[in-house]
Amino acid sequence: MLVLAVRDPHVPGSYGVCPVYAVTGLLCAGCGALRATHELATLDVAAAWALNPLWVLVVPVLLGLWVAWLGARAGWWRIPPLAPALVASAWGALGVLVIGYSVLRNVVGDGSLVV
Repeated sequence: MLVLAVRDPHVPGSYGVCPVYAVTGLLCAGCGALRATHELATLDVAAAWALNPLWVLVVPVLLGLWVAWLGARAGWWRIPPLAPALVASAWGALGVLVIGYSVLRNVVGDGSLVV
């Protein structure tokens, strides 16, 4: 995150282009996430939202999971194991969300997020 705060991914050629976009011309669920992460690191949430709203919603969840894991590893608290059916359902829901978001952003969006 520190690297993204310092090195602007908006500069052409700084990090490259999404391989899915390069091959198909379609936006994947992750297109714009690198730029959105840069905007979040510089505290510009509105710009991050414009680049990839799904990523802006996912980042706090990932940070929360990371803090929970760190706390469990440090022995501050215990995280009960999740039922395998719940884990499988969560992965399935995540897959549907990512695919649905990818389709939706190509049908509704104008494709300007990557260029």
